[in-house]
Amino acid sequence: MAERDGLREYRGKRDFDRTQEPRGRGASAEGGPRFVVQIHDASSLHFDFRLQVGDVLRSWSVPKGPSGDPRDKRLALPTEDHPLEYEDFEGVIPKGEYGGGTVIVWDSGTYEPLSHDRQGRPVDFAESLERGHARFRLHGSKLHGEFALTRLRGGEDDREAWLLVRAGRGAHGHGTPDPYRARSVRSGRTLAQVAADGGTD
Repeated sequence: MAERDGLREYRGKRDFDRTQEPRGRGASAEGGPRFVVQIHDASSLHFDFRLQVGDVLRSWSVPKGPSGDPRDKRLALPTEDHPLEYEDFEGVIPKGEYGGGTVIVWDSGTYEPLSHDRQGRPVDFAESLERGHARFRLHGSKLHGEFALTRLRGGEDDREAWLLVRAGRGAHGHGTPDPYRARSVRSGRTLAQVAADGGTD
């Protein structure tokens, strides 16, 4: 029941007779909580950053994409929760549909929650997000290491906004790649190749 409620907004925005996006059936992921970063060439090109929290993928739109460089502070705007099956979604969302455009899976893997309270005791990850600050370690094909999401007091047009940053001692890394040249970890294709294939594998 909780899973269905968590996906009500997601399902309400989509016509599943037209889009190939998963409806969401509550499939459970194995091997620890999952994350996925998708590049989405919609009305504006952006990255979608998603973390498994319970039975859904909590989601943020990151206009400039996540960066492995700790000097980069990336704006992250929350979007509706997505089903766990969305981790594998790659294809073309039809024009006229919510989020119409091409999607590739740029990176995916597992993550470790690292949030603690002031006494150093572990804090439930969902609770740390509710409090507005969560730390985690990514184990992806491209993104590795410690990151943090921090809620800002204000945002664009009074929308809730967060910052996504590379964190941790001795953190170093690269910036975000050119999204038009980036390749999917799922299929090895670029956005243009997925679009040319009509979204089919």
